[in-house]
Parts: sequence; structure tokens; C-alpha cells
Amino acid sequence: MATGDKPRLIVTTTMGVEGYEVAEYLGVVRGIVVRAASISQGIRAAFKSIVGGNIAAYEEVCEQARSDAFKKMARQAVEIEADAIIGMAYDATEFSEGTTEVLAYGTAVKLRPKSSA
Repeated sequence: MATGDKPRLIVTTTMGVEGYEVAEYLGVVRGIVVRAASISQGIRAAFKSIVGGNIAAYEEVCEQARSDAFKKMARQAVEIEADAIIGMAYDATEFSEGTTEVLAYGTAVKLRPKSSA
């Protein structure tokens, strides 16, 4: 990024950033979180599964896990002085009933403004 710009990490699911080109690929960055629902969330979810509908208790667990994984990934990118993470995605794997790994990952890059030539 231009000298003097305030450091800011851009994160995108696309493979590029409008107005910039990749100057350097720094490698894959990732954040991994393994979560299980709390007892109270499990009880609320069990009750909701009987009556049907959206299970907000599990939704809370999933959203918090994604948020934490994203933050870990972003922190790793900042540590290696990346300007952006491109191709960002999430993945999840269930280890056992109620225990899930959430992974946020992407490619850390250095950017430079596109030349107007």
C-alpha cells in the first residue's frame, strides 16, 4: 500500500482487490477454533429440535466460532505485514457430536496500486 497510508487489512473472498495488484504472495493464513455447545445451549437446542424451527443456541456457537477463527486468521496476516487476505473462506468439520472445528483461511498478500499505463 502507499507509504503513509494507515495500516488496514483488506479481507475478500475474491482473488483480487479493485484498484490494486498483488505485489507479493506471503502464503496461506488461517485461524482454527474448536467449539462445543455449552450445557445450557445444548438444553435449549434439544428443546427447540423437539418443537422445530431455527436453533438459535447453536447459531450463537457457530457465529462465535466463525468470528474467533476470522480474528485469528487476520491476526496472523497482520503479524506478517500483509495488506490483504484474498480468497478467504470458511470450513467446518465435526469431530464428534457437538464438537466442531471451524477454519478461516485465505492467501495473505502485499498490494500495490495498479498502474494507469
